[in-house]
Amino acid sequence: MTTDTARRPALKPKRDFDPDSYRMTVGEHLEELRMRLILGLGGFLVATVVCMCLKEPLMRFFLRPLMLGLARNRLPPQVNFAEISESFMVYIRVSLICAAAFASPWMLYQLWQFVAAGLYPKERKYITKYLPLSITLLISGMVFLYLVVLPLMIEFFLAFNFGPAFTFASSKDVSATSQPAVVLPFLNGDPPHPLEGQIWMDKSQERIKFLYEGQVRVIPFGLEGVANPVIMLSQYIDMVVGMLLSFGLAFQLPLVVLALVRVGIVDVPALKKMRRVIYFAIAVISAFIVPDVVTGMVALVIPLILLFELGLWLARDRAAA
Repeated sequence: MTTDTARRPALKPKRDFDPDSYRMTVGEHLEELRMRLILGLGGFLVATVVCMCLKEPLMRFFLRPLMLGLARNRLPPQVNFAEISESFMVYIRVSLICAAAFASPWMLYQLWQFVAAGLYPKERKYITKYLPLSITLLISGMVFLYLVVLPLMIEFFLAFNFGPAFTFASSKDVSATSQPAVVLPFLNGDPPHPLEGQIWMDKSQERIKFLYEGQVRVIPFGLEGVANPVIMLSQYIDMVVGMLLSFGLAFQLPLVVLALVRVGIVDVPALKKMRRVIYFAIAVISAFIVPDVVTGMVALVIPLILLFELGLWLARDRAAA
C-alpha cells in the first residue's frame, strides 16, 4: 500500500509538479504524450468549430485590405473564383488556419507540459524567459503586415497600369459618336423599391447594379487602361497567409541573433563589423518576401534593420551579464 501511494505522483502529475523530481518510465512517457496530444487536438477541434461558425467575420478580415484598395482605385470590391468548389475550400482553409492560430497557446502549453520534464533547469529558464518575446514578435510581424505593408502593396499594384487601351476602330466609323450616351443614376445604396430591369450606380460600394428576376445583380467593370485586375479568391488568400507567416518568422530576427551569439557561432563585434553585409542581405530577403520594391519592401527592410539592432543589444546585454 505504501509503495502504490509513493508511485501515484509519477503516474498522474499535478498541475504544480516539479520537473526535477518527476520521473517516469518509458510507458508512462508514452501515456503522457498520448494525453497531451488528445488535449491539444481537442482544443484545436473546438477552435475549428468556432471558426467555421464565424465565416463572415473571418473572410471579411482577410479580404478587408483588398476591398479597401479596390474601392480607393474606383474598382468594384469583389473577388472571383474559377472552380465551383473554390469558395468553399478557401473557407475551410481559412477556418483551419485561424483555428490553429487561436488554439496555438493551448497546444504550446500542452507541448511544454510534456517537454519540461526532460529539460535541465537552465534550459527551462531560457524557454520561459524568451518564449513570450518570441510570441510577441510573431504577432507584431503579422499585425505590421496587415496594417501597413499589405495595404501599401495592394495600392501600388492596383494603381500600376499601362495607360489607355488601344483602339482598332476605323477612323471613318462615326456611329459610336452619333449614339446618345446612357447616363446611370448615382445612388448611395440601392433604391427603396427598384423596378425590374432598373440599373443604377451604387457609390457606397462602387458597383453597377440592376434588378433581374427580383434579385439585385452586379455588373463588373474595370479601368480604362490596357490591364485590368481579375483577382482570384484562392490566390489572394494564399498570398496573404504566406506573407503573414513570412513576416511573423522574419520578426524573430532578434532571437536568431541572440541565439547565434549565445551558441558561440559569432560574437557581437563581428556582427557590428558585418553591418553593411547584413543590411544588404536583409534587403535581398525582403525583396523575395515582398515583391513590391517601392513600398512593401522598404516597409519591411526598416523594421528588420531595427530588429537586428535589437538583437545586438540583447546579445551585448546578456554577454555583459
